[in-house]
Amino acid sequence: MATGLGEFLRARRAGLRPEDVGLPEFPGRRRVAGLRREELAQLAGVSASYYTRLEQGQSSNASGAVLDALAGALRLDEHERDHLRELAHRRPRPQRRPAPERVDRTTRELMRSFDAAPALLVGRRTDVLAWNALGHALLAGHVDRTAPDRPADRPNLARMLFLDPHTRELYADWKRKARSLVGTLRLAAGRHPEDALLAALIGELSMRSPEFVAMWGDHRVKPCQADEFELRHPLVGALTVTKQALVVGRSPEQSLIVATTAEGSSSEHTLDLLARTTAEPIEAPAPAR
Repeated sequence: MATGLGEFLRARRAGLRPEDVGLPEFPGRRRVAGLRREELAQLAGVSASYYTRLEQGQSSNASGAVLDALAGALRLDEHERDHLRELAHRRPRPQRRPAPERVDRTTRELMRSFDAAPALLVGRRTDVLAWNALGHALLAGHVDRTAPDRPADRPNLARMLFLDPHTRELYADWKRKARSLVGTLRLAAGRHPEDALLAALIGELSMRSPEFVAMWGDHRVKPCQADEFELRHPLVGALTVTKQALVVGRSPEQSLIVATTAEGSSSEHTLDLLARTTAEPIEAPAPAR
């Protein structure tokens, strides 16, 4: 029976070639992509039968030492190692529908300090919980600005990226952005297997987007903490922004995403133009009588 742990091990094993890990490549066609189970077991110092049971979900008591050995053999990075441990120690629990995520008052106060930079608050399922005026204008000007205030109507970044053509057109390198977001979702799914809303989101995207299915199936995991993206904005044209995800102290599963531009760059001027173009007009005071 396939398990999250087994699927992850199999995907990572398929991504390695014998020459990547110092094993000799024998002539002839290999029947499997990547390493064979026996080869990975040899590298990790465990028996092939034990590794097979682990990958097939027939053993759920892998020790920390075994997991570390497998992580080393698979060349996992820090985030992938943590994900491996979470999958290995997962115990079946019934799914539940969690309460809507809330935005702490102090987080809203923090967001007000980013008025000169696009900012949005994102929950663990990539729901947009709040955004400032420039964050809305930069990333989702075609969406109702007040939608994050209503939990049932909150925009979801993953759903927008895969299913909304406006958002898809925004990113010059859509595929790299999509992979980054799927890696973040993978981490959330590993940490919260009981989250029924997260499972429903993944199910919806799997049904409606073949590209999501392909990216989800390779089991890459990596949080998007900071990255640079070229955007093609429908109002002001091309600009390059660096997005950084800041952990919120009061709500550690929420991320405050801030977009910045290089000082003195054309992108800085383009972002300033967007701010001026989309700014709400200031009403003149009524004349005194």
